Amino acid sequence: MRPPGTRFLHSEVMPEPTTYEIVLRGRPSDRLLRPLLDDFTIDTSSDCGAGCLTRLVGDIGDPAHLHGIVAHLTSVNLEIISIAPAHPPQIHTTTKGTA
Repeated sequence: MRPPGTRFLHSEVMPEPTTYEIVLRGRPSDRLLRPLLDDFTIDTSSDCGAGCLTRLVGDIGDPAHLHGIVAHLTSVNLEIISIAPAHPPQIHTTTKGTA
């Protein structure tokens, strides 16, 4: 697994789909997000005042897929705050020592 913040080289390909989190400023209309509904879960903060954020989480198959999503979002003038691989929740296990 690639460490967070590293980039793919042009010759590299994502070995398997990676779950990404894309954060947008504001609350985009359903019409603007319709092309992404099949690939992403969409969550908009309930307090949608001046600092409203929309979070998209879904699997990205390869760099071209990611580029296409970014191209769509910017073509409809949505402001992208961040794009990062989503990390699964950490499960902490403890083992009891024997005395």
